[in-house]
Amino acid sequence: MTTSAIQTVREKTGAGVMECKRALEEAGGNIEKALEIIHAKGLARAESKQTRSTGAGFIVSHIHNGRVGVLMELRTETDFAVKSEQFQELAHELVLHIAAMDPENPESLLAQPYVRDESMTVDQLIKNTMAKVGENIRVERFARFAI
Repeated sequence: MTTSAIQTVREKTGAGVMECKRALEEAGGNIEKALEIIHAKGLARAESKQTRSTGAGFIVSHIHNGRVGVLMELRTETDFAVKSEQFQELAHELVLHIAAMDPENPESLLAQPYVRDESMTVDQLIKNTMAKVGENIRVERFARFAI
């Protein structure tokens, strides 16, 4: 196992160096298998975080062609996570999805296939980000306006 393999896994997952190293060891040096291992462990950790309180939040907006507007409140546990690149990117992707797919409420949003990758649901997209930032993330509410 090389430093470049660890770096590759780290760049693709956002996981810590030691976690990447352990996954590569478990996978016998196979990068693809190591990615699967980290993904599986990350989702398991994300599941366990869903009961934790989300005291920090972020309101994000998006206007599409002056005809569709979305305001969304996305919550997580700490201001540190709110400021992270992964959280900000998730917030942006979610408002784009809401503008395009018009879900009825946060529960129906989570069940929808993600507009950019229909092989995953919005819930899975959120859990992937939860695994990266290490905190619970919840779509508190949103409003979509269209002309």
